[in-house]
Amino acid sequence: MTRRILVLMGGISRERDVSLVSGAAVAKALAACGHEVRSYDVSRDVAGLVREIESFRPDAVFNALHGRYGEDGCVQGLLEMMGVPYTHSGVRASAIAMNKPATKSAVERAGVRTPRGMIVRREDFDHGDPMPRPFVVKPVDEGSTIGVKVVGEGDNRAWGDDWAFGAEALVEEYIGGRELTVGIMGERPLAVTEIRFDGQAFDYTAKYTAGHAEHVLPAPIPRPVYDAALDAALTAHRVLGCDGISRSDFRYDDRRPGTDGLYFLEINTQPGFTPLSLVPEQAQHLGIGFGTLCEWLIERARCHA
Repeated sequence: MTRRILVLMGGISRERDVSLVSGAAVAKALAACGHEVRSYDVSRDVAGLVREIESFRPDAVFNALHGRYGEDGCVQGLLEMMGVPYTHSGVRASAIAMNKPATKSAVERAGVRTPRGMIVRREDFDHGDPMPRPFVVKPVDEGSTIGVKVVGEGDNRAWGDDWAFGAEALVEEYIGGRELTVGIMGERPLAVTEIRFDGQAFDYTAKYTAGHAEHVLPAPIPRPVYDAALDAALTAHRVLGCDGISRSDFRYDDRRPGTDGLYFLEINTQPGFTPLSLVPEQAQHLGIGFGTLCEWLIERARCHA
């Protein structure tokens, strides 16, 4: 069935460039599937977005925005008010998932292990480190590892002068070992990918620049750990009330016995759809093509209120 699809892309977050790539790929795939597709680069002109929706009258919006204002419930709230079906998670799930401390609290209550952590204010660092090094300093509401800093022995300042992410940060113990990620499609865990990269954190450059990371699919880890990662990702998806697809990131310290070294880090409710993105890669591994994945999301598009 042919539909009118409005693809929201770009946006005003620090992940704008990635969103433009995701949106272009989605628009091309949906057009190839026979849909009438229009792309819209979201700005601070909310009235302009409303006019675009009212004039095009889409059957559904494919939300290809990443980061703040597009992934945190803001755009979702506008679409709810206008009664326009949209892809991915609703307002509540999006808002909670974008907030790392809130996500951490929710999944811990559901029995998912996360690194030991705390909320720390800028002035707290004047009295010394909040926990033994190495530890990780994270913005509370950014995606794509933006602003994340690993503080180790010999580092002068845990909170640098270039910090631009608000008065608070999430500080967590640093978990060494291997980076894993799990995509969820509806109620189906897709696969576990191990991401190999140089450095201590899978940062923005490694995520979105060809040649900076290697994706090993399926991850070469013990089966109990593999299954535990699938279960933890599905638990996080359910506990937060996510819809459509999500992707949960983990660290696995293989020096610890059994599944004791598996730690949930965060969840992404609107994973990338770029040529380097992990969820489309996992779907393809299971025989689900890029266009099919995009159409599946459109078929599930709805208002959540």
